[in-house]
Amino acid sequence: MPFALWSILLVSLLPLLWALLSKVGTAYDNHQPRVGLAAATGWRLRAYWAQQNAWEAFPSYAAAMLLAWMMKVPLFRLDLLAVVYLVLRLGHGLCYIADQASLRSLCWMGGYAMVVLLFVSAAGVV
Repeated sequence: MPFALWSILLVSLLPLLWALLSKVGTAYDNHQPRVGLAAATGWRLRAYWAQQNAWEAFPSYAAAMLLAWMMKVPLFRLDLLAVVYLVLRLGHGLCYIADQASLRSLCWMGGYAMVVLLFVSAAGVV
């Protein structure tokens, strides 16, 4: 299976990574998980926000990648867009945690541009 399709799984794991980081070193209670997150501050709170954003960004990426795959976009292009998207989304989460708002926004825009490129590639426009 090509990396482009594996990337869907990898991107789906990003919210879990950010969730894990948001809970590390806290008095986390699995019976009331939202109580602990509501009390989070600093980088842990930002990791939680990164988790939420990663969940929000996932469906459009998965749909775009599957559509591009079904429309037989060349594999090299799919793999390249997948790598760039994954790197940008990792950067987005790390910038969220590090409180680098402008760089975080650039990573978000770049990631969204990859989604648009996948759709446009599937349409045969580029």
